[in-house]
Amino acid sequence: MNRALELAKVAGDAGEVPVGAVITDADGNLIAEGENRKERDQDPTAHAEIIALRSATQNLQTWRLHDCTLYVTLEPCPMCAGAIVQARLGKLIYGVDDTKTGAIRTVLNIPDSAASNHRLQVIGGVLESACRQQLQNWFATKRHPKK
Repeated sequence: MNRALELAKVAGDAGEVPVGAVITDADGNLIAEGENRKERDQDPTAHAEIIALRSATQNLQTWRLHDCTLYVTLEPCPMCAGAIVQARLGKLIYGVDDTKTGAIRTVLNIPDSAASNHRLQVIGGVLESACRQQLQNWFATKRHPKK
């Protein structure tokens, strides 16, 4: 999660909502990472999780990520939750709940819904304070920029 926080900082420094994601294999080796890039790429799908999932599938040469773990600083949105289920991800670990668009446990529960054809282990609240603080600090500068 620490690496995901570093990536989130890079995203925030670039003007993106600070969200970072990393994927590890069954042995805990880092195989992919991503950071929010929607503004830089002008791509609504350029969320940290999607970028990391795409990289992992290319690196492993399979779209099935059964033995992989995704670490992300913010609870995934509906699009990312759907991609996580489609990738057959083994485990999701996230930092802070997203009370507006969280689709893992907070607003929706896509992995456990009747529409999901895959179940995965989910752990929330990892480095929650650091993840929350990073987001709150970034949004505070956007809402009340220094003069």
